[in-house]
Amino acid sequence: MEAAMKITAKYCRAEVEEYGGCVASNPSAWQKQCEHLKLKVAQCTSSHPVIRKIRTDCAGEFREFERCLQENQASAQTCSTHVVRFLTCAESVDINGLGNAVPQPT
Repeated sequence: MEAAMKITAKYCRAEVEEYGGCVASNPSAWQKQCEHLKLKVAQCTSSHPVIRKIRTDCAGEFREFERCLQENQASAQTCSTHVVRFLTCAESVDINGLGNAVPQPT
């Protein structure tokens, strides 16, 4: 997950920050108001091998998290257990063999 976060921060920082700002500014309507920004983040990150592997290996956990968010639009904090499940899954993804796709520690 750390590698995916580094990749996202390196290549998609502007998209993530814009989406986060939109969510924070629209606490009860972020799902609709920020959909286009969510898509921009997804498009930006979808091309990297580490992120694609996490999405594949943890698809079920992520779907559950998204469903929770849709059902609890006014209270995203309700979904904290879903976030933990997804992050736990992402941390366990084996990214060995992805070669140069994983940034090396500096």
